[in-house]
Amino acid sequence: MTSPASKPQHPAPYVLVLYYSTHGATRHMAQQIARGVEQAGMEARLRTVPAISTVCEATAAAIPDEGALYCSEDDLSQCAGLALGSPTRFGNMAAALKYFIDSTSGIWMSGGLIGKPASVFSSTSSLHGGQETTLLSMMLPLLHHGMVITGIPYSETTLLTTQSGGTPYGATHVAGKDSKRALDKDEILLCQAQGKRLAILAKKLSSTTLCSD
Repeated sequence: MTSPASKPQHPAPYVLVLYYSTHGATRHMAQQIARGVEQAGMEARLRTVPAISTVCEATAAAIPDEGALYCSEDDLSQCAGLALGSPTRFGNMAAALKYFIDSTSGIWMSGGLIGKPASVFSSTSSLHGGQETTLLSMMLPLLHHGMVITGIPYSETTLLTTQSGGTPYGATHVAGKDSKRALDKDEILLCQAQGKRLAILAKKLSSTTLCSD
């Protein structure tokens, strides 16, 4: 029989809110999603990824000058849930985020994300600027990792009334042509609702995993 002292110690579960942001809009969404996670009583860990060069393999400093820390492999592999966010690039996720995801084959091989909940969010300059296709593009690698995708259900009635961002696939934001439009009340509510829902699912699934260990 295993004594209590010899049982494996599990770190406190957290939700990783991982994003890439150029002008700040997606970062502000990430902060609101993190707030929703914390409203559900779970730690939110904000992380970003470095920009990449279009002409060479650029090397970024280990710690950015400002904002969230860069995401490590451990940040991702040990999370209980993941919220993944990106601005839209021609209806797709930003190259910097895709570059990071492409480097996670080791986690894929270990099955480190299988069965964990994930959600996605995005910001665009225009109302019909490819938000939903960008969200779908982020879901695909998460499905390959075996994650459980969660969106925003229509029980969040703000989905029915918003005149700006917000989809059942995940939270969105319309930043305007100058990328300076702040999140409005509806967008904030949906970001927080998404974070709260993700945290609730992460707590349920992580507790099930712990009980089976």
